[in-house]
Amino acid sequence: MNLAVDVIDENNTSIVTLSGEIDAYTAPKLKETLLPLTKSEGHQTVVDLEKVGYMDSTGLGIFISALKSTKENNSSIRLVKLQDRVLRVFRITGLDEIFTIDHAIQGGE
Repeated sequence: MNLAVDVIDENNTSIVTLSGEIDAYTAPKLKETLLPLTKSEGHQTVVDLEKVGYMDSTGLGIFISALKSTKENNSSIRLVKLQDRVLRVFRITGLDEIFTIDHAIQGGE
């Protein structure tokens, strides 16, 4: 399956809307888009995961890299609208405690 990545810039905020699956094959596309957004001081990035039904450890690695970049560049990242199965990955790994996640959980399967 593919991953669609759309970015809308509004003032000092980028809204990244993802659709599809995040795995070893699609992760480079996410990385190319997401990491540069986290390198501008004071910039806010909101990642909408409503249409992501699957994410593996490769995707987690990209989000961890993005979070690290926000700390280094005084920017921020927030994850919104996670489906149950994607949120479960964050919870199992304990990453839900270090990421800002809006718990507008969508149905899942």
